[in-house]
Amino acid sequence: MTDLNKNQSNHRDIELSKQIEDLLVARNPRGMKDVQTALQPGYYLRAAQRLQGLTGTILIGTGFPVTDTFETDGPVGAIALYNALEELGAYPILVGGESFLSLTEDEYRVHKLLEGDFTHAKEEAIATLAKLKPQAIISIERPGLAEHGGYFNMRGEDISAYCACFDHYLNEATCSTIAIGDGGNEIGMGNITQAISGLDITPSVTTCDELLIADVSNWGAYGILALLGMWSNIDLLGKVDPTAVLKYISARGSVDGVTRENNLTEDSFPPSYGDEIILNLRKLTKFI
Repeated sequence: MTDLNKNQSNHRDIELSKQIEDLLVARNPRGMKDVQTALQPGYYLRAAQRLQGLTGTILIGTGFPVTDTFETDGPVGAIALYNALEELGAYPILVGGESFLSLTEDEYRVHKLLEGDFTHAKEEAIATLAKLKPQAIISIERPGLAEHGGYFNMRGEDISAYCACFDHYLNEATCSTIAIGDGGNEIGMGNITQAISGLDITPSVTTCDELLIADVSNWGAYGILALLGMWSNIDLLGKVDPTAVLKYISARGSVDGVTRENNLTEDSFPPSYGDEIILNLRKLTKFI
């Protein structure tokens, strides 16, 4: 490919990434559209490029605690990423707390975090990273530490007692780190601290190499898969069924993070909204 063709191809990919980025914050329920300008355009493209062609271990952290269970936003996207990355030749592992992983470990490779033990969390992260040697780490809708410590939900409630610390995995990593969030209190939001200062949230200060925002974090996973699928000529999103995964985790006790009810919804949106996002992404990447 000539330099001219490479430049044209890169320009097309950046423009496509911008379309994806705008699509994923179009509803703006929690102000992500308002803070989008704090991110350099092309962030979905850059994140996907960090994952393209990887064949080693990829850690996918998820599971936002709601009392003694977990919310639907995060696990749906994490499972979609897990399945797709495995199909592309990588070795994904789900990382999270007991409430989520104890119910999924029979079907997925998992690594459980130390819950309620922040004293040894950094030590545990360093030891696990040395053992697993991940090529990339993805955090999708994991609570992020606030400036003065602790974890807080969208209502400003201190949920530290229910949380396990995934922050140090990104802080101590020597590989690429990607974080997906939708409100400001998730891992990765430390990348745009000033931009989210006006949101009604106790913000996270944990950073990452590439922050992705979306109206619902699950949908951010679909943005990555749209690009990876296009480059590999595999319709990865055509294999994603949000309703089926919602049924799977709902049967295991998940709740909607907004309503706190055991429903087949994600941040109060019905699964048809996720289906629509997938449909539009497949159109953008020419699979439909």
